[in-house]
Amino acid sequence: MASLTPNKTASAGLRAFFNIAEAWKLSGAQQMSLLGLDNESTLYKWKKDPASAKPSKDLIERISYVLGIYKDLQILLPDHASADSWVTNPSSAQLFGGKAPLDRMCHGSIVDLFLVRQYLARERGL
Repeated sequence: MASLTPNKTASAGLRAFFNIAEAWKLSGAQQMSLLGLDNESTLYKWKKDPASAKPSKDLIERISYVLGIYKDLQILLPDHASADSWVTNPSSAQLFGGKAPLDRMCHGSIVDLFLVRQYLARERGL
């Protein structure tokens, strides 16, 4: 069995990310923030051709957190609509301070993605 190269990993991860972004109804700016991008043309280039992404540890880690958050939500909230809307609904959890988890995730720091993933892992009892 062939192993995934960083390019193939990033390409597959981006395809999954863009599917999640569609399910969560993310704006271009939100997608850029989650991916750590500052150039809108890069976002649209990657949407058109995920294989064109230059894989970096940061990009792969960001995508991994988003995929993990998505997976955790699908487990915690088996109703897809509820799971998908969780990111945009205000939360009373201390981590979110009454704002939507997506607001926290879009601060731009990879640490924010980690904290949301960690929160959901605790909710799952992990």
